Amino acid sequence: MKKISILGSTGSIGTASLKIISQFPDRFKVVGLAAGKNIERLRQQIQLFQPDVVSVDGMATAGALRDLVASLPKAVNVLCDEEGIQAVATHPEADLVIAAMVGSLGLVPTLAAIRSGKEVALANKEVLVVGGRILMQEASARGIPVIPIDSEHSAIFQALQGHRKEDLSRIILTASGGPFLKLDPKEASKITPEVALSHPVWEMGEKVSIDSATMMNKGLEVIEARRLFDVPSERIEVVIHPQSIIHSMVEYRDGSTIAQMSVPDMRIPISYALAYPERIANGVPSLRLAIVGELTFMEPDLNRFPALRLAYQALREEESMCAVLNGANEAAVEAFLHRRLSFSEIPSVVERVMACHDPHTYSDIDEALEVNAWAYRLANEFLSAQ
Repeated sequence: MKKISILGSTGSIGTASLKIISQFPDRFKVVGLAAGKNIERLRQQIQLFQPDVVSVDGMATAGALRDLVASLPKAVNVLCDEEGIQAVATHPEADLVIAAMVGSLGLVPTLAAIRSGKEVALANKEVLVVGGRILMQEASARGIPVIPIDSEHSAIFQALQGHRKEDLSRIILTASGGPFLKLDPKEASKITPEVALSHPVWEMGEKVSIDSATMMNKGLEVIEARRLFDVPSERIEVVIHPQSIIHSMVEYRDGSTIAQMSVPDMRIPISYALAYPERIANGVPSLRLAIVGELTFMEPDLNRFPALRLAYQALREEESMCAVLNGANEAAVEAFLHRRLSFSEIPSVVERVMACHDPHTYSDIDEALEVNAWAYRLANEFLSAQ
């Protein structure tokens, strides 16, 4: 039986993972859950999965959760903040840690999981954007697999299986194009958070939904692919594929291109990461290409989606520029969601912060996090001065 800890259990990936786990009680057991402040959802998860330890955001939240779970038949150790997240990430019985926290906050606990010998199923792209080189070096040194849960990177991971890395020619990431693929750029300033959160294909959290709308999400995925698969940026391409049937492709030097295809459903990459190297029946319907009818592709317009251009620019610099891109974008998206910034200004804020940074290579994870925090602060300073 595989024992699992989940970082970000009340988010979209965390809840989807638990739904799959619940279907296979003989294969998986949950030993740790880390969440934020959604203690009612977490209480339900504790009642159903009976983990040993849980973590929440803040002492007051932890106290409230202890009251909620006091009457449950199995006692659970309720912790909070960094101590709690570390306890979940390094639970001595956990075989696999699902890293599904949003933003750079997931970097330290994910690294802790790797250092304690856990396999990692990664759904937090910011972890690799901010500190990917160090994290992947730690995983490689310990022989620990990092299995991606992002649909695109799971597709690449699957397409690479059974093939020699030296035969790889290029990686092709697909992108739906988000809700504004055909929008007149002149209308971008009128976009509201409510409209931007309405993705045409996927259901995601707020941050990821806005990043998808600006295509920063795809830019972060390019950086993620660079770190996960150790492929230079010039061999990672993006193609718009609105149907989201092909989740990404790998081309080999003999001209063969291998694509992973399915209906757009996150149960596939999640179940693959949970059961790897096996596959399990997950209830996803078969892909019927005759019903789909056609698959279309187009080059991304970097004038329409400057965030993607900025991500490639950051990747061509020393690694700290990727953390700057991430930190500034986190601040800009937050400001947009709180109506302090227009949608069209998000990449402008990121570019302005990037222009203020002298890129370099990190000495350690603490430095990576400090660069990310510096960019977040500077972006907010620019926003306050507007």
